[in-house]
Amino acid sequence: MRTFAKIFLATILTLNLILGLACSGDPIGGGDGTTDSSGNISLQGAGASFPKPIYEKWVNEYQKINPKIRIDYQSKGSGGGQKDIIAEIVNFGASDDPMKDEDMEKAKGEILHIPTVLGAVVMTYNLEGVDKPLNLTPEVIAAIYLGDIKKWNDPKIAADNGDVKLPDAEILPIYRNDSSGTTAVFTDYLAKTVPAFKEKIGASKQPNWVKGVGAGAPRNDGVMGQVKQTPNTIGYVEIAFAKANKLPTALIKNKAGNFVDATIDNVSAAAAGSIKDMPEDMRVKITNAEGDNTYPISSYTYILVYKQQKDAVKGKALVDFLWWAVHDGSQYAKALHYAPLPKEVVEKVEAKIYSITADGKPLREKAKAAGE
Repeated sequence: MRTFAKIFLATILTLNLILGLACSGDPIGGGDGTTDSSGNISLQGAGASFPKPIYEKWVNEYQKINPKIRIDYQSKGSGGGQKDIIAEIVNFGASDDPMKDEDMEKAKGEILHIPTVLGAVVMTYNLEGVDKPLNLTPEVIAAIYLGDIKKWNDPKIAADNGDVKLPDAEILPIYRNDSSGTTAVFTDYLAKTVPAFKEKIGASKQPNWVKGVGAGAPRNDGVMGQVKQTPNTIGYVEIAFAKANKLPTALIKNKAGNFVDATIDNVSAAAAGSIKDMPEDMRVKITNAEGDNTYPISSYTYILVYKQQKDAVKGKALVDFLWWAVHDGSQYAKALHYAPLPKEVVEKVEAKIYSITADGKPLREKAKAAGE
């Protein structure tokens, strides 16, 4: 009986210990929570929908060569990405709109902006019988979103599209109703070029749109869905979304006075002129840039990371992924309608990645030069 009692008591104590560990949230069997029982490392990112297609491609390809690294990216808008990285509930945020100084000051450490690719915000539309790209000026686009141009056959649209039969139909502009880097890029361009737009709406991730004008939708795919499903609509989205849905995109009048398409070369041209003026922290906007062929609604998109990583294992996995993305990952950009970073910007990004540390130690060592 004594032996049985001892075994019974030992069993009860063991069960209590297991249950206590489970309720505490600590991993059974020890470990620091960085990896799971299979040795996988999980990274969580969230933010801009603008780079969603290329980030999904990168995650898929990277995990083929690094199956132990599990990366989950949630597309929720640039504002959401900025809030999540400030709150430290993700390993990296993503934004097309560089963070403002006052938002950076809310963070629990220094946040780095890592440019990953260049993209274009395009005007896409659902217009029956129109099978060629429209020419649109910033003044016309602003007037549509201000509610001053209400019909597709308005003389101001027709003036730049003389050979297009425009329907006598009401225009329904679609805009983002979440905190959006795509909106920040779009409104930054219009605020720079149209005084009335700057006064009434302004440049913002989440502006106050004119009441009664248009309809809102979340994320790039939400705006794209509304345009695709609804005749006589127009909306602004990252070009990959329009191309994937086989909808037309307008030629936009640039600073030089030319109507240009959002080609890879024309988006790259928007970055070329600003490289010499790019600040050390790389927070820069390149809308309405100089150049005959420059596409005027172009933008960098950024991954946001803490310079000082609290978890060395996850920090190392993150910097290795970032290094791969801006080097090997750049080969996937053009097929998805993004422009790879210029060589000079890649060099600046390398320096930022080298600066990321954990416990005071760099997470990626610089390669030694020959002979060192």
